[in-house]
Amino acid sequence: MKLLTIVGARPQFIKAAVLSRYIRDNPSCGIKETLLHTGQHYDENMSEIFFTEMDIPKPEINLNVGSGTHGKTTGLMLSLIEEKIIEYKPDAILVYGDTNSTLAGTLAGSKQNIPVAHVEAGLRSFMMSMPEEQNRRLTDHLSTWLFCPTQTAIDNLFKEGIKNNSITSKPSSDNKIVELTGDIMYDASLFYRKKSSYLIKEKDFILLTIHRAENTDNLTRLSSIVSAINSLNKYKFIFPVHPRTKKILVQNNLFFLSHVRMIDPVGYLEMLAYEEFCIMILTDSGGVQKEAYFFKKPCITMRDSTEWIELVDNGWNTLTGADTDKIINAVKNIKIPSSYPSLYGDGNSAQKITKILTK
Repeated sequence: MKLLTIVGARPQFIKAAVLSRYIRDNPSCGIKETLLHTGQHYDENMSEIFFTEMDIPKPEINLNVGSGTHGKTTGLMLSLIEEKIIEYKPDAILVYGDTNSTLAGTLAGSKQNIPVAHVEAGLRSFMMSMPEEQNRRLTDHLSTWLFCPTQTAIDNLFKEGIKNNSITSKPSSDNKIVELTGDIMYDASLFYRKKSSYLIKEKDFILLTIHRAENTDNLTRLSSIVSAINSLNKYKFIFPVHPRTKKILVQNNLFFLSHVRMIDPVGYLEMLAYEEFCIMILTDSGGVQKEAYFFKKPCITMRDSTEWIELVDNGWNTLTGADTDKIINAVKNIKIPSSYPSLYGDGNSAQKITKILTK
């Protein structure tokens, strides 16, 4: 099978590395992969060292699309990916998650009648105003293989009329393969944590991340979050702050008190180390919610909804929105649940995905 894998942002490279490594280390699986980077997100950290340290194959194709409006970048990627499909003639296209690159790759493959495999299928925030929600829903409905990280994801698809038709001899976007494979980010955390634990010496701190536009671009929400954290001055916080978030804080004269240590953005390995040694995590990130669970750390999510509802149902995640009082109460009353169910698989999702693709 000639597989064209399409990624567009650094987190997607980390996900792709798991599957790409498995394909590379198991040539008998019968897959020849070509990695295409749309260049949707330019990331200066994606240097030669990034690919070496993370053991990630460098992309054979880089479209260098760059940033821009949703319509402009998605349209440009769609056109350029279509050209590469015609040139490389893949048997299948594989996409990850919910970026504009994911949607562009899916549309390009679908228009050329190339079957698409979607890793992280079935996730739903049930907020169609979010570009990510639009991307993931359209991708799921156009894909042939839907690799779901959780049973919740499979249930979400079923409610939309998407079910497994694995009995068919010819899977297609109309006769989909829907499979529970576990979460490929769990595979990644198991592999990379062995490389990360020595990177920091900090202990007894709360890890804080704020980056989502619904919080940073809404002054009322952002002010409420800052107020809550400043009120929690008996705790030590470490806050890897994105330059954009930092700029917005300064522009609006919002400052954290001395118990919050703001540091430069950290790479994936360092982030894993901070997640391993913190006492809890306060975030608005989707991926960090899961990583908190991977490290058995309670998480407080400053959003009104989450794609990872099973974490809330099992008591490992608390949704507070941007409400000051709810954030304060959640931190002060945090508890580690007594049960730790296997929500995200057994760490072998790459093997399962490969087996299903080639079956």
